Amino acid sequence: MHAPNDSPDDVPDRSPDGIPDGIPDDTAPDPVAAFRALLTDEGQALLEELREYDPGRELAVATRLRRRHPARLVSAAIAQARLRQRAVAKFGPEDAARMYFTPGGVEQATRAGVAAYRAGRFAALGVRRLADLCCGNGGDAIALARAGIEVLAVDRDPLTCAVARANAEALGLADLVEVRRADVTEVDTDGFDAVFADPARRGGRGRIFDPEAYSPPLSWAVGAARRAPHAALKVAPGIPHEAVPGDAVAEWVSDGGDVKEAVLWFGAGPREAPKVRATLLPGPRTLESAGLPDPPAGPVGRYLYEPDGAVVRAHLVAEVAEEVGGRLIDPTIAYVTADAPHPTPYASAYEITDTLPFNVKRLKALLRERGVGTLTVKKRGSAVEPEELRRRVKPSGPNAATVFLTRVAGAPAMLLGHPVR
Repeated sequence: MHAPNDSPDDVPDRSPDGIPDGIPDDTAPDPVAAFRALLTDEGQALLEELREYDPGRELAVATRLRRRHPARLVSAAIAQARLRQRAVAKFGPEDAARMYFTPGGVEQATRAGVAAYRAGRFAALGVRRLADLCCGNGGDAIALARAGIEVLAVDRDPLTCAVARANAEALGLADLVEVRRADVTEVDTDGFDAVFADPARRGGRGRIFDPEAYSPPLSWAVGAARRAPHAALKVAPGIPHEAVPGDAVAEWVSDGGDVKEAVLWFGAGPREAPKVRATLLPGPRTLESAGLPDPPAGPVGRYLYEPDGAVVRAHLVAEVAEEVGGRLIDPTIAYVTADAPHPTPYASAYEITDTLPFNVKRLKALLRERGVGTLTVKKRGSAVEPEELRRRVKPSGPNAATVFLTRVAGAPAMLLGHPVR
């Protein structure tokens, strides 16, 4: 996710000197000037020295570097080295080592694989010029530029814009990415083939769940999307289906099994196309709504299917049940069961060996009897915390098992089994 357009993050934004924004400090430099100091020859040399940064040796490293460099520049370089290490999970080691970040930008940046997938979709639609509104540190702009799309990247925060501009330069994409500091609501997007907007969904008290409390509000973003030939609006994965505009296609995206985002697409296909889909990365593999009714519930069979989180968010569990010839274990639980194996990319399959009423003592005895020392605990519809259960059953032995804490026909239950390989 991008850095907010004009609201604070859960993690306090900090200047490169490590001083939280908003805390008075008469000696604090302009954060943009402090960041630009990292782009000088001296700043680059410092960052190169910190390429193999070890947090455990930070004090010793800082003391040594301050003998040869200004203290503020050393602090800024160490802070950036920390952020680059955190960014590896989203951008990979090669890009993260060359890019620049703000703390909020790392927290909210789109994972590179997800951004590349979306950029590929825009390119397939014939998009050549795109306005990236609320661009943050520029992760999406980079993916779009790598797909051959010319990007206007807009954010109102001056430090964020400086970082996004430096990232385009560092990755050799400056010819395709123009960074502009502006209020996104005042940017004229006429003449662009597409708009991508990522409104801020965090405030001073944490995540924002009301789409009209986004910054800018979802209603404004929808209006901007409708004025463009093509558009995508990034929204919270928990957005209610009833809040999705009737002329949008809602897509939930997961990467490696973790739900990463929901996107509302406008002008992305024919009017008769399905209005809901789930996309699983890597792949991509996309499951579209077939308009099926909720599947019936029935007894637990030999196999249990755990639909991917994007499938569940998109309300496409019925489509998975249809694909595997299965049924629900309970009308309110998104677990599908079947009597025969049916491989599907949209759900993880488990072979169930035991279906029991919820009883910790009975589970503990069963695990001891079977020598289970590695216990994976999954839950849906249960208030029991996995770590608390592991503490109570004290698994020990050479074997592994998976236990599902859930409900079957309305009653608390435990399903014991193992992944189908």
